[in-house]
Amino acid sequence: MSVNPFSAILAQSGAPGSTTACWKGVASLYHAYFTGLMLMVASRKGGDAAGEWIFRTFRRQHHEKFLSSFNKLGLEQLPDAVAAAQYHYLSNSVGGAEVEYMYEADDKAWVHFRHPRWMYDGTALCGAPLQVSHGFLRGWYGHNGVSLGNRRLGFVCTSQDMTAEYGLAGYFKEYGHDLEAEERLQFAPGEMAPPFDAAAAPQLNPDDWPVERLHKANRNYAMEYIKTGLPELIATLGPGEAGALGNLAGNIIGRQYYDEVRGLLDTTGESALDFANFMAAMATAQDDDVQVSGNGDDATVRISGWRLMRGRDNVHPAVFEAWNGLWQGCLAEHNRFLALQIGDRMDYGDDAFEWRIRKVR
Repeated sequence: MSVNPFSAILAQSGAPGSTTACWKGVASLYHAYFTGLMLMVASRKGGDAAGEWIFRTFRRQHHEKFLSSFNKLGLEQLPDAVAAAQYHYLSNSVGGAEVEYMYEADDKAWVHFRHPRWMYDGTALCGAPLQVSHGFLRGWYGHNGVSLGNRRLGFVCTSQDMTAEYGLAGYFKEYGHDLEAEERLQFAPGEMAPPFDAAAAPQLNPDDWPVERLHKANRNYAMEYIKTGLPELIATLGPGEAGALGNLAGNIIGRQYYDEVRGLLDTTGESALDFANFMAAMATAQDDDVQVSGNGDDATVRISGWRLMRGRDNVHPAVFEAWNGLWQGCLAEHNRFLALQIGDRMDYGDDAFEWRIRKVR
């Protein structure tokens, strides 16, 4: 049974083509892309490389997002261990993850991510190496005390997903002494998380979180992983390998998810112009400006804004090469007799990205 108070709302996407359905389409594609990237790196480069990439991704996200979103949730007056656990319960619930929170004492509070895990969608958990879990925990959970200015606060992991335990679980603990760097994340397999009591868990005011805000937050949650993950993949593997593997993962995910996403966006047809309209609907759902021109055999789409990488300076061209794999994969499923040609590029200094979709046979 779902424990996420917002799951029922997020499960209802609205009518195909509606704003909320289009946001869900964006969230579905980027969510799948992140999972696909993780599996691609693990299978091609090994568990250590995948774990290092996940560590870098989550540590960067932590530095950029943790304190600002922590303060928005109004947790500053709580004991740090309790506040940290409540933060992860509330923020992940809004993102669509199934998570529990359990208070034990002012200096000890639990979180428990139930199956199915958002991060390892579907059967992906069978291919995710343990190093990925360790990278995620080191990158984010082991750094909470440092970010909160409390060197006595650490995280103890009691269960992990890849070992067929009871999900990802553990507790934030405030110790009686400052922790060394290697003590901020500890492991205690075998400790069982206490029962979850939904009535005792923190609540967000539903008036502050109407349906549209929840769906938009869910979209942003998925996009943020790609916004951070692609630059960090380049930092981990180098631009050549990262661009190639990112593009390959995008190609595969585009093929796998095109029909689902197109159904949410309510776009139809098999022509070049039909695909340009699909790209335009995706761009609009990401808050980008878009123009479409052309006909059934030869169409052009221009997208400006690139909200996905907004705020990122000096984005390496390999980021675009990886990301563009999504649209190459989607087009291959849309109509394999069409080709996607790249024209202008914002990462090269142009005012928009431009793609030409044309018939090749």
